[in-house]
Amino acid sequence: MNKYFERIYNGIIKENPTMILMLGMCPTLAVSTRAMNGIGMGLSTTAVLILSNLVISLLRKTIPDEVRLPSYIVVVASLVTVTELLIEAYLPSLYEALGIYIPLIVVNCIILGRAEAYANKHTPMLSVMDGLGMGLGFTLALTLAGLLREVLGNGTAFGAQVMPAGMEPMAIFVQPPGAFLILALIIAVMNAIGIKTRQRKLVDGGCDGACAGCTAECPTNKEVDAK
Repeated sequence: MNKYFERIYNGIIKENPTMILMLGMCPTLAVSTRAMNGIGMGLSTTAVLILSNLVISLLRKTIPDEVRLPSYIVVVASLVTVTELLIEAYLPSLYEALGIYIPLIVVNCIILGRAEAYANKHTPMLSVMDGLGMGLGFTLALTLAGLLREVLGNGTAFGAQVMPAGMEPMAIFVQPPGAFLILALIIAVMNAIGIKTRQRKLVDGGCDGACAGCTAECPTNKEVDAK
């Protein structure tokens, strides 16, 4: 597979940041009450991911190691501020729905993680494709969670009524507990069809999560992903 398209495939399927790596849980649980909210947050994060990966990759040989993480935060915060102002100006309804979670993109572990793990070590084009793949994977996960919660909790999909007349929606799914229930359901289905999260792969490999008293050597990322 072409190395550029491989980064997109990895972000969407193999290394989906939310469903496989279990990152970005805060916005996933908080804003996924509707499918459109998920798309809005996902695409906003995708834009920041692409641009931050590009800038950090371009500056990777210039930024001193001593101030690497603060520099990443400055870059990401600047991009998030621009994104927030654009959403507020042109998509006020989305801005109102997402609220505080737009500026919190600054500390989204997906963005800082990809900056440190990938953009800091690879060329600008590869870094852009990595940001695109991770962003699309995040958007897909948010949209799926939001769609399920919206259908079950409101009886609508993307604002259109889909639940038959006479059926009462289950309001719990648009409340905080519903986010955990839907996420658990999605992961249960993934496990049932053989798509394992990274944590599940570690457990299947013999890890019980008790790292403090463990003397075994943990498998490398490549060994875990190969299982």
